[in-house]
Amino acid sequence: MNTVDLDKINLSTEAPVQEPERQYYFMAKLRALVNEKSKKLGRPLVASAQTFGCQMNARDSEKITGILEAVGYEITENEKADFIVYNTCTVRENANLKVYGHLGMMGHEKKKNPDMMIALCGCMMQEPQVVEKIKKSYRFVDLVFGTHNLYKFAELVYTSMISDRMIIDVWKDTDKIVEDLPCDRKYFFKSGVNIMFGCNNFCSYCIVPYVRGRERSREPEEILKEIRSLVADGVVEVMLLGQNVNSYGKNLKNPMSFAALLEEIEKIDGLERIRFMTSHPKDLSDELIEVMAKSKKICPHLHLPLQSGSSRILKIMNRKYTKEHYLELVEKLRKAMPDISLTTDIIVGFPGETEEDFQETLDVIRKVRYDSAFTFIYSKRTGTPAAVMEDQVPEDVVKDRFDRLLKEVQEIARETSSRYTGQIVEVLAEEKNHQEAGHLTGRLSNNLLVHFKGDESLIGKLVSVQLTECRGFYYMGELV
Repeated sequence: MNTVDLDKINLSTEAPVQEPERQYYFMAKLRALVNEKSKKLGRPLVASAQTFGCQMNARDSEKITGILEAVGYEITENEKADFIVYNTCTVRENANLKVYGHLGMMGHEKKKNPDMMIALCGCMMQEPQVVEKIKKSYRFVDLVFGTHNLYKFAELVYTSMISDRMIIDVWKDTDKIVEDLPCDRKYFFKSGVNIMFGCNNFCSYCIVPYVRGRERSREPEEILKEIRSLVADGVVEVMLLGQNVNSYGKNLKNPMSFAALLEEIEKIDGLERIRFMTSHPKDLSDELIEVMAKSKKICPHLHLPLQSGSSRILKIMNRKYTKEHYLELVEKLRKAMPDISLTTDIIVGFPGETEEDFQETLDVIRKVRYDSAFTFIYSKRTGTPAAVMEDQVPEDVVKDRFDRLLKEVQEIARETSSRYTGQIVEVLAEEKNHQEAGHLTGRLSNNLLVHFKGDESLIGKLVSVQLTECRGFYYMGELV
Protein backbone atom coordinates (compact mmCIF):
# COMPACT_ATOMS: atom_id res chain seq x y z
CA MET A 1 0.00 0.00 0.00
CA ASN A 2 1.13 3.54 -0.76
CA THR A 3 2.13 5.44 2.38
CA VAL A 4 0.96 8.98 1.53
CA ASP A 5 0.40 10.99 4.74
CA LEU A 6 -3.12 12.42 4.36
CA ASP A 7 -2.47 14.90 7.20
CA LYS A 8 0.20 16.64 5.13
CA ILE A 9 -2.09 17.34 2.17
CA ASN A 10 -3.04 21.02 1.83
CA LEU A 11 -6.83 21.09 1.53
CA SER A 12 -7.03 24.86 1.00
CA THR A 13 -5.69 24.48 -2.54
CA GLU A 14 -7.58 23.22 -5.58
CA ALA A 15 -7.64 19.50 -6.27
CA PRO A 16 -4.62 18.32 -8.31
CA VAL A 17 -5.26 17.27 -11.89
CA GLN A 18 -2.75 14.40 -11.96
CA GLU A 19 -3.50 10.92 -10.61
CA PRO A 20 -3.09 9.41 -8.06
CA GLU A 21 -2.34 12.76 -6.30
CA ARG A 22 -5.90 13.89 -7.04
CA GLN A 23 -7.38 10.87 -5.24
CA TYR A 24 -5.17 11.35 -2.17
CA TYR A 25 -6.42 14.94 -2.01
CA PHE A 26 -10.03 13.69 -1.95
CA MET A 27 -9.13 11.00 0.58
CA ALA A 28 -7.88 13.74 2.92
CA LYS A 29 -11.10 15.74 2.40
CA LEU A 30 -13.19 12.62 2.87
CA ARG A 31 -11.38 11.74 6.09
CA ALA A 32 -12.23 15.16 7.51
CA LEU A 33 -15.92 14.53 6.77
CA VAL A 34 -15.80 11.01 8.24
CA ASN A 35 -14.13 12.31 11.42
CA GLU A 36 -16.77 15.03 11.73
CA LYS A 37 -19.64 12.52 11.37
CA SER A 38 -17.93 10.14 13.78
CA LYS A 39 -17.66 12.86 16.46
CA LYS A 40 -21.36 13.69 16.09
CA LEU A 41 -22.33 10.04 16.55
CA GLY A 42 -19.81 9.46 19.32
CA ARG A 43 -18.49 6.30 17.65
CA PRO A 44 -16.44 5.25 14.63
CA LEU A 45 -18.23 4.98 11.29
CA VAL A 46 -18.45 1.44 9.92
CA ALA A 47 -18.23 0.42 6.26
CA SER A 48 -18.67 -2.82 4.35
CA ALA A 49 -17.80 -3.90 0.79
CA GLN A 50 -20.02 -6.77 -0.33
CA THR A 51 -18.49 -8.65 -3.26
CA PHE A 52 -20.32 -10.59 -5.95
CA GLY A 53 -18.52 -12.46 -8.71
CA CYS A 54 -14.98 -13.32 -9.71
CA GLN A 55 -11.50 -12.84 -8.28
CA MET A 56 -11.14 -9.63 -10.27
CA ASN A 57 -14.10 -8.27 -8.29
CA ALA A 58 -12.61 -9.55 -5.03
CA ARG A 59 -9.40 -7.68 -5.81
CA ASP A 60 -11.38 -4.51 -6.64
CA SER A 61 -13.13 -4.80 -3.27
CA GLU A 62 -9.75 -4.93 -1.52
CA LYS A 63 -8.93 -1.60 -3.18
CA ILE A 64 -12.29 -0.15 -2.11
CA THR A 65 -11.74 -1.37 1.47
CA GLY A 66 -8.20 0.05 1.51
CA ILE A 67 -9.53 3.52 0.68
CA LEU A 68 -12.38 3.26 3.21
CA GLU A 69 -9.89 2.34 5.95
CA ALA A 70 -7.54 5.16 4.94
CA VAL A 71 -10.32 7.74 5.36
CA GLY A 72 -11.31 6.53 8.83
CA TYR A 73 -13.98 3.85 8.45
CA GLU A 74 -13.89 0.67 10.51
CA ILE A 75 -14.47 -2.35 8.24
CA THR A 76 -17.07 -5.04 8.83
CA GLU A 77 -18.01 -8.07 6.71
CA ASN A 78 -21.76 -7.83 7.36
CA GLU A 79 -24.32 -5.37 6.01
CA LYS A 80 -24.96 -3.58 9.32
CA ALA A 81 -22.90 -0.54 8.41
CA ASP A 82 -23.00 3.22 7.90
CA PHE A 83 -21.70 2.82 4.37
CA ILE A 84 -22.30 -0.25 2.17
CA VAL A 85 -20.67 -0.80 -1.22
CA TYR A 86 -22.11 -3.53 -3.43
CA ASN A 87 -19.44 -4.60 -5.92
CA THR A 88 -21.59 -6.37 -8.49
CA CYS A 89 -21.25 -9.16 -11.05
CA THR A 90 -23.36 -9.52 -14.16
CA VAL A 91 -22.10 -12.72 -15.79
CA ARG A 92 -25.53 -14.30 -15.20
CA GLU A 93 -28.96 -12.71 -14.86
CA ASN A 94 -29.33 -14.36 -11.44
CA ALA A 95 -26.43 -12.25 -10.19
CA ASN A 96 -28.44 -9.12 -11.02
CA LEU A 97 -31.52 -10.45 -9.21
CA LYS A 98 -29.40 -11.17 -6.13
CA VAL A 99 -28.24 -7.55 -6.00
CA TYR A 100 -31.81 -6.24 -6.39
CA GLY A 101 -32.79 -8.51 -3.48
CA HIS A 102 -30.11 -6.96 -1.25
CA LEU A 103 -31.17 -3.47 -2.31
CA GLY A 104 -34.77 -4.25 -1.39
CA MET A 105 -33.68 -5.10 2.16
CA MET A 106 -31.40 -2.06 2.37
CA GLY A 107 -34.28 0.21 1.35
CA HIS A 108 -36.02 -0.64 4.65
CA GLU A 109 -32.77 -0.07 6.59
CA LYS A 110 -32.25 3.31 4.95
CA LYS A 111 -35.71 4.45 6.05
CA LYS A 112 -34.70 3.69 9.65
CA ASN A 113 -31.27 5.29 9.19
CA PRO A 114 -31.37 8.10 6.56
CA ASP A 115 -27.66 8.87 7.11
CA MET A 116 -26.66 5.42 5.85
CA MET A 117 -24.86 5.53 2.48
CA ILE A 118 -25.23 2.91 -0.27
CA ALA A 119 -22.96 2.67 -3.31
CA LEU A 120 -23.17 0.32 -6.30
CA CYS A 121 -20.23 -0.47 -8.56
CA GLY A 122 -18.82 -3.27 -10.71
CA CYS A 123 -19.86 -4.99 -13.93
CA MET A 124 -23.62 -4.76 -13.45
CA MET A 125 -23.40 -0.95 -13.39
CA GLN A 126 -21.98 -0.93 -16.93
CA GLU A 127 -25.40 -1.92 -18.26
CA PRO A 128 -27.49 1.20 -19.14
CA GLN A 129 -30.81 -0.57 -18.42
CA VAL A 130 -29.58 -1.45 -14.90
CA VAL A 131 -28.66 2.15 -14.13
CA GLU A 132 -32.08 3.28 -15.40
CA LYS A 133 -33.79 0.75 -13.13
CA ILE A 134 -31.80 1.95 -10.11
CA LYS A 135 -32.70 5.58 -10.87
CA LYS A 136 -36.39 4.70 -11.01
CA SER A 137 -36.83 1.94 -8.43
CA TYR A 138 -34.00 2.45 -5.92
CA ARG A 139 -33.78 6.19 -5.48
CA PHE A 140 -32.27 5.80 -2.03
CA VAL A 141 -28.94 4.66 -3.55
CA ASP A 142 -26.33 7.40 -3.11
CA LEU A 143 -23.63 6.49 -5.61
CA VAL A 144 -23.37 4.45 -8.82
CA PHE A 145 -20.11 3.91 -10.72
CA GLY A 146 -18.68 1.23 -12.99
CA THR A 147 -15.58 -0.83 -13.65
CA HIS A 148 -13.49 1.74 -15.52
CA ASN A 149 -13.26 4.50 -12.90
CA LEU A 150 -12.76 2.51 -9.70
CA TYR A 151 -9.65 4.59 -8.99
CA LYS A 152 -11.95 7.63 -8.55
CA PHE A 153 -13.70 6.01 -5.58
CA ALA A 154 -12.54 8.56 -2.97
CA GLU A 155 -13.51 11.51 -5.17
CA LEU A 156 -16.92 10.00 -5.94
CA VAL A 157 -17.68 9.23 -2.28
CA TYR A 158 -16.71 12.77 -1.28
CA THR A 159 -18.94 14.23 -4.01
CA SER A 160 -21.78 11.99 -2.85
CA MET A 161 -21.35 12.99 0.81
CA ILE A 162 -21.66 16.70 0.08
CA SER A 163 -24.53 16.20 -2.37
CA ASP A 164 -28.24 15.65 -1.79
CA ARG A 165 -28.78 13.61 -4.96
CA MET A 166 -27.76 10.28 -6.44
CA ILE A 167 -24.30 10.52 -8.05
CA ILE A 168 -23.89 8.44 -11.23
CA ASP A 169 -20.49 8.19 -12.93
CA VAL A 170 -20.30 5.30 -15.40
CA TRP A 171 -17.80 5.29 -18.27
CA LYS A 172 -18.29 3.32 -21.46
CA ASP A 173 -14.57 2.47 -21.72
CA THR A 174 -11.10 3.71 -20.76
CA ASP A 175 -7.45 3.21 -21.56
CA LYS A 176 -6.42 4.61 -18.17
CA ILE A 177 -4.68 2.63 -15.42
CA VAL A 178 -4.00 4.47 -12.15
CA GLU A 179 -1.37 2.95 -9.84
CA ASP A 180 -0.35 3.35 -6.19
CA LEU A 181 -3.68 3.63 -4.38
CA PRO A 182 -4.44 1.98 -1.01
CA CYS A 183 -5.47 -1.68 -0.88
CA ASP A 184 -6.54 -3.81 2.08
CA ARG A 185 -5.65 -7.46 1.51
CA LYS A 186 -7.89 -10.19 2.87
CA TYR A 187 -4.86 -12.41 3.56
CA PHE A 188 -1.49 -11.16 4.81
CA PHE A 189 0.42 -13.99 3.09
CA LYS A 190 -1.15 -14.07 -0.38
CA SER A 191 -2.58 -11.53 -2.78
CA GLY A 192 -4.17 -11.07 -6.16
CA VAL A 193 -2.31 -8.82 -8.58
CA ASN A 194 -4.03 -7.37 -11.64
CA ILE A 195 -1.76 -7.63 -14.67
CA MET A 196 -4.38 -6.55 -17.20
CA PHE A 197 -7.98 -5.41 -17.49
CA GLY A 198 -10.74 -6.04 -20.03
CA CYS A 199 -11.24 -8.66 -22.74
CA ASN A 200 -11.09 -8.72 -26.55
CA ASN A 201 -12.57 -12.16 -27.14
CA PHE A 202 -16.34 -11.56 -27.40
CA CYS A 203 -17.43 -15.15 -26.78
CA SER A 204 -21.06 -15.23 -27.91
CA TYR A 205 -22.43 -16.14 -24.43
CA CYS A 206 -20.34 -13.66 -22.42
CA ILE A 207 -21.10 -10.10 -21.29
CA VAL A 208 -17.58 -9.40 -19.91
CA PRO A 209 -16.08 -7.47 -22.90
CA TYR A 210 -19.11 -5.16 -22.84
CA VAL A 211 -18.78 -4.35 -19.13
CA ARG A 212 -15.00 -4.61 -18.56
CA GLY A 213 -13.95 -2.99 -21.83
CA ARG A 214 -11.11 -3.82 -24.18
CA GLU A 215 -7.83 -5.38 -23.06
CA ARG A 216 -5.26 -3.08 -21.51
CA SER A 217 -2.11 -4.39 -19.84
CA ARG A 218 -0.25 -2.85 -16.95
CA GLU A 219 3.40 -1.96 -17.51
CA PRO A 220 5.68 -4.81 -16.34
CA GLU A 221 7.70 -2.43 -14.14
CA GLU A 222 4.54 -1.48 -12.22
CA ILE A 223 3.56 -5.15 -11.75
CA LEU A 224 7.05 -6.09 -10.52
CA LYS A 225 7.12 -3.06 -8.19
CA GLU A 226 3.77 -4.06 -6.67
CA ILE A 227 4.83 -7.69 -6.16
CA ARG A 228 8.15 -6.67 -4.55
CA SER A 229 6.20 -4.41 -2.20
CA LEU A 230 3.78 -7.26 -1.35
CA VAL A 231 6.66 -9.67 -0.67
CA ALA A 232 8.31 -7.08 1.61
CA ASP A 233 4.97 -7.00 3.48
CA GLY A 234 4.92 -10.78 4.05
CA VAL A 235 3.26 -12.15 0.90
CA VAL A 236 4.59 -15.54 -0.25
CA GLU A 237 2.03 -16.28 -2.99
CA VAL A 238 0.57 -14.10 -5.75
CA MET A 239 -2.33 -14.78 -8.10
CA LEU A 240 -1.89 -12.88 -11.38
CA LEU A 241 -5.32 -11.76 -12.58
CA GLY A 242 -6.73 -10.99 -16.01
CA GLN A 243 -9.71 -12.04 -18.11
CA ASN A 244 -7.19 -13.68 -20.46
CA VAL A 245 -3.66 -13.58 -19.01
CA ASN A 246 -2.27 -15.40 -22.06
CA SER A 247 -2.73 -12.27 -24.17
CA TYR A 248 -0.91 -10.03 -21.67
CA GLY A 249 1.37 -7.36 -23.09
CA LYS A 250 0.13 -7.20 -26.67
CA ASN A 251 -1.05 -3.60 -26.38
CA LEU A 252 1.98 -2.26 -24.47
CA LYS A 253 4.23 0.35 -26.09
CA ASN A 254 6.99 -2.23 -25.79
CA PRO A 255 5.12 -5.54 -26.15
CA MET A 256 5.99 -8.34 -23.74
CA SER A 257 4.65 -11.88 -23.60
CA PHE A 258 2.98 -13.34 -20.53
CA ALA A 259 5.71 -16.00 -20.37
CA ALA A 260 8.40 -13.30 -20.31
CA LEU A 261 6.55 -11.49 -17.50
CA LEU A 262 6.44 -14.72 -15.49
CA GLU A 263 10.20 -15.14 -15.88
CA GLU A 264 10.75 -11.67 -14.42
CA ILE A 265 8.36 -12.31 -11.52
CA GLU A 266 10.16 -15.57 -10.75
CA LYS A 267 13.35 -13.60 -10.02
CA ILE A 268 11.77 -11.80 -7.04
CA ASP A 269 13.43 -13.02 -3.83
CA GLY A 270 11.07 -14.13 -1.09
CA LEU A 271 8.19 -14.97 -3.43
CA GLU A 272 7.45 -18.69 -3.13
CA ARG A 273 4.42 -19.34 -5.33
CA ILE A 274 3.03 -17.84 -8.54
CA ARG A 275 -0.50 -18.61 -9.71
CA PHE A 276 -2.52 -17.07 -12.53
CA MET A 277 -5.96 -17.10 -14.13
CA THR A 278 -7.64 -17.19 -16.53
CA SER A 279 -5.92 -18.80 -19.54
CA HIS A 280 -7.67 -18.84 -22.91
CA PRO A 281 -6.77 -21.97 -24.93
CA LYS A 282 -6.45 -20.00 -28.20
CA ASP A 283 -3.54 -17.97 -26.73
CA LEU A 284 -1.72 -20.68 -24.77
CA SER A 285 1.79 -20.59 -26.25
CA ASP A 286 4.61 -23.15 -26.36
CA GLU A 287 6.74 -20.46 -24.70
CA LEU A 288 4.39 -20.37 -21.70
CA ILE A 289 4.40 -24.18 -21.38
CA GLU A 290 8.21 -24.17 -21.48
CA VAL A 291 8.47 -21.43 -18.82
CA MET A 292 5.99 -23.25 -16.54
CA ALA A 293 7.83 -26.57 -16.93
CA LYS A 294 11.23 -25.20 -15.87
CA SER A 295 9.91 -22.89 -13.14
CA LYS A 296 10.44 -23.56 -9.45
CA LYS A 297 7.77 -21.05 -8.36
CA ILE A 298 4.92 -21.27 -10.87
CA CYS A 299 2.35 -23.66 -9.40
CA PRO A 300 1.75 -26.84 -11.47
CA HIS A 301 -1.91 -25.99 -11.96
CA LEU A 302 -3.64 -24.59 -15.02
CA HIS A 303 -7.26 -23.52 -15.27
CA LEU A 304 -8.01 -24.00 -18.98
CA PRO A 305 -11.70 -23.37 -19.79
CA LEU A 306 -13.10 -25.87 -22.30
CA GLN A 307 -16.76 -24.65 -22.37
CA SER A 308 -17.69 -27.38 -24.90
CA GLY A 309 -16.02 -30.43 -26.43
CA SER A 310 -17.83 -29.96 -29.74
CA SER A 311 -15.86 -28.05 -32.40
CA ARG A 312 -19.20 -27.06 -33.98
CA ILE A 313 -20.48 -25.51 -30.74
CA LEU A 314 -17.09 -23.91 -30.01
CA LYS A 315 -17.33 -22.11 -33.37
CA ILE A 316 -20.80 -20.77 -32.52
CA MET A 317 -19.44 -19.74 -29.11
CA ASN A 318 -16.68 -17.80 -30.95
CA ARG A 319 -14.01 -19.55 -28.89
CA LYS A 320 -11.50 -19.69 -31.82
CA TYR A 321 -10.17 -23.21 -31.13
CA THR A 322 -11.36 -26.73 -31.88
CA LYS A 323 -11.69 -29.89 -29.81
CA GLU A 324 -8.57 -31.26 -31.54
CA HIS A 325 -6.53 -28.12 -30.79
CA TYR A 326 -7.58 -28.23 -27.14
CA LEU A 327 -6.56 -31.88 -26.77
CA GLU A 328 -3.21 -31.12 -28.46
CA LEU A 329 -2.59 -28.41 -25.85
CA VAL A 330 -3.36 -30.85 -23.04
CA GLU A 331 -0.95 -33.37 -24.57
CA LYS A 332 1.80 -30.71 -24.71
CA LEU A 333 1.13 -29.68 -21.10
CA ARG A 334 1.19 -33.27 -19.82
CA LYS A 335 4.36 -34.05 -21.77
CA ALA A 336 6.13 -31.01 -20.30
CA MET A 337 4.61 -31.40 -16.79
CA PRO A 338 3.34 -34.99 -16.25
CA ASP A 339 1.88 -34.13 -12.84
CA ILE A 340 0.16 -30.86 -13.77
CA SER A 341 -3.29 -30.33 -12.29
CA LEU A 342 -5.83 -29.26 -14.92
CA THR A 343 -9.18 -27.64 -14.09
CA THR A 344 -11.81 -26.22 -16.41
CA ASP A 345 -15.20 -24.56 -17.05
CA ILE A 346 -17.95 -26.33 -18.99
CA ILE A 347 -21.30 -25.01 -20.24
CA VAL A 348 -24.17 -27.46 -20.84
CA GLY A 349 -27.17 -26.65 -23.04
CA PHE A 350 -25.72 -23.92 -25.24
CA PRO A 351 -28.20 -23.03 -28.04
CA GLY A 352 -28.20 -25.71 -30.73
CA GLU A 353 -26.31 -28.28 -28.62
CA THR A 354 -27.28 -31.82 -29.71
CA GLU A 355 -26.74 -35.10 -27.87
CA GLU A 356 -23.83 -35.74 -30.25
CA ASP A 357 -22.26 -32.38 -29.25
CA PHE A 358 -22.74 -33.27 -25.59
CA GLN A 359 -21.05 -36.66 -26.13
CA GLU A 360 -18.05 -34.78 -27.58
CA THR A 361 -17.80 -32.86 -24.29
CA LEU A 362 -17.91 -36.11 -22.29
CA ASP A 363 -15.20 -37.49 -24.58
CA VAL A 364 -12.86 -34.57 -23.75
CA ILE A 365 -13.54 -34.99 -20.01
CA ARG A 366 -12.62 -38.69 -20.20
CA LYS A 367 -9.45 -37.97 -22.17
CA VAL A 368 -8.21 -35.01 -20.11
CA ARG A 369 -9.29 -36.29 -16.69
CA TYR A 370 -9.60 -32.95 -14.89
CA ASP A 371 -8.84 -32.57 -11.19
CA SER A 372 -12.02 -30.51 -10.96
CA ALA A 373 -14.42 -28.65 -13.22
CA PHE A 374 -16.85 -25.78 -12.78
CA THR A 375 -19.99 -26.90 -14.59
CA PHE A 376 -22.73 -24.49 -15.63
CA ILE A 377 -26.17 -24.79 -17.17
CA TYR A 378 -26.35 -22.25 -20.00
CA SER A 379 -28.50 -19.28 -19.07
CA LYS A 380 -29.47 -16.49 -21.45
CA ARG A 381 -27.48 -13.33 -20.85
CA THR A 382 -29.31 -10.30 -22.26
CA GLY A 383 -26.96 -8.26 -24.41
CA THR A 384 -25.01 -11.23 -25.79
CA PRO A 385 -25.41 -12.79 -29.27
CA ALA A 386 -26.27 -16.20 -27.77
CA ALA A 387 -29.34 -14.79 -25.98
CA VAL A 388 -31.16 -14.24 -29.29
CA MET A 389 -30.05 -17.47 -30.98
CA GLU A 390 -32.75 -19.87 -32.10
CA ASP A 391 -32.78 -23.52 -31.13
CA GLN A 392 -32.55 -22.99 -27.37
CA VAL A 393 -32.27 -26.43 -25.73
CA PRO A 394 -35.35 -27.57 -23.70
CA GLU A 395 -34.91 -27.28 -19.94
CA ASP A 396 -35.50 -30.99 -19.19
CA VAL A 397 -32.87 -32.02 -21.78
CA VAL A 398 -30.34 -29.57 -20.32
CA LYS A 399 -31.01 -30.81 -16.77
CA ASP A 400 -30.50 -34.44 -17.82
CA ARG A 401 -27.20 -33.61 -19.57
CA PHE A 402 -26.01 -31.53 -16.63
CA ASP A 403 -26.64 -34.40 -14.20
CA ARG A 404 -24.75 -36.84 -16.44
CA LEU A 405 -21.88 -34.38 -16.84
CA LEU A 406 -21.63 -33.74 -13.10
CA LYS A 407 -21.55 -37.48 -12.34
CA GLU A 408 -18.74 -38.02 -14.86
CA VAL A 409 -16.71 -35.01 -13.67
CA GLN A 410 -17.00 -35.98 -9.99
CA GLU A 411 -16.06 -39.63 -10.52
CA ILE A 412 -12.96 -38.72 -12.55
CA ALA A 413 -11.98 -35.93 -10.14
CA ARG A 414 -12.17 -38.33 -7.18
CA GLU A 415 -9.86 -40.76 -8.96
CA THR A 416 -7.35 -38.17 -10.20
CA SER A 417 -7.22 -36.27 -6.92
CA SER A 418 -6.46 -39.41 -4.91
CA ARG A 419 -3.13 -40.00 -6.70
CA TYR A 420 -1.20 -38.12 -4.00
CA THR A 421 -2.38 -40.28 -1.07
CA GLY A 422 0.52 -41.11 1.24
CA GLN A 423 2.84 -38.44 -0.17
CA ILE A 424 4.51 -35.74 1.91
CA VAL A 425 3.83 -32.41 0.19
CA GLU A 426 4.37 -28.70 0.78
CA VAL A 427 1.19 -26.93 1.87
CA LEU A 428 0.47 -23.23 2.39
CA ALA A 429 -1.54 -23.05 5.63
CA GLU A 430 -4.33 -20.57 4.88
CA GLU A 431 -6.95 -20.48 7.63
CA LYS A 432 -8.64 -22.16 10.56
CA ASN A 433 -10.88 -25.02 9.58
CA HIS A 434 -14.33 -24.09 10.85
CA GLN A 435 -15.70 -27.65 10.65
CA GLU A 436 -13.01 -29.45 12.65
CA ALA A 437 -11.66 -27.87 15.84
CA GLY A 438 -7.88 -27.64 16.04
CA HIS A 439 -7.50 -28.12 12.28
CA LEU A 440 -6.15 -25.80 9.61
CA THR A 441 -6.96 -25.67 5.91
CA GLY A 442 -4.20 -25.27 3.36
CA ARG A 443 -3.53 -25.62 -0.33
CA LEU A 444 -1.11 -27.78 -2.27
CA SER A 445 0.77 -26.08 -5.09
CA ASN A 446 -1.63 -27.82 -7.52
CA ASN A 447 -4.52 -26.03 -5.75
CA LEU A 448 -6.01 -29.08 -3.96
CA LEU A 449 -7.25 -28.42 -0.43
CA VAL A 450 -5.98 -30.29 2.62
CA HIS A 451 -7.20 -30.21 6.23
CA PHE A 452 -4.73 -31.07 9.00
CA LYS A 453 -4.21 -30.62 12.74
CA GLY A 454 -2.17 -27.53 13.41
CA ASP A 455 -1.73 -24.38 15.46
CA GLU A 456 -2.96 -21.01 14.17
CA SER A 457 0.62 -19.70 14.32
CA LEU A 458 1.29 -21.74 11.15
CA ILE A 459 -1.17 -19.69 9.05
CA GLY A 460 0.69 -18.04 6.20
CA LYS A 461 3.57 -20.53 6.32
CA LEU A 462 4.60 -23.32 3.98
CA VAL A 463 4.59 -26.58 5.92
CA SER A 464 5.16 -30.27 5.13
CA VAL A 465 2.02 -32.40 5.38
CA GLN A 466 1.54 -36.11 4.76
CA LEU A 467 -1.68 -36.74 2.81
CA THR A 468 -3.36 -39.58 4.69
CA GLU A 469 -6.84 -39.76 3.14
CA CYS A 470 -8.46 -38.39 -0.01
CA ARG A 471 -12.10 -37.40 0.44
CA GLY A 472 -13.02 -36.54 -3.13
CA PHE A 473 -12.05 -32.94 -3.69
CA TYR A 474 -9.89 -32.52 -0.58
CA TYR A 475 -7.44 -34.39 1.61
CA MET A 476 -7.03 -35.08 5.30
CA GLY A 477 -3.39 -34.88 6.30
CA GLU A 478 -0.90 -34.92 9.17
CA LEU A 479 1.73 -32.30 9.86
CA VAL A 480 5.24 -33.69 9.42
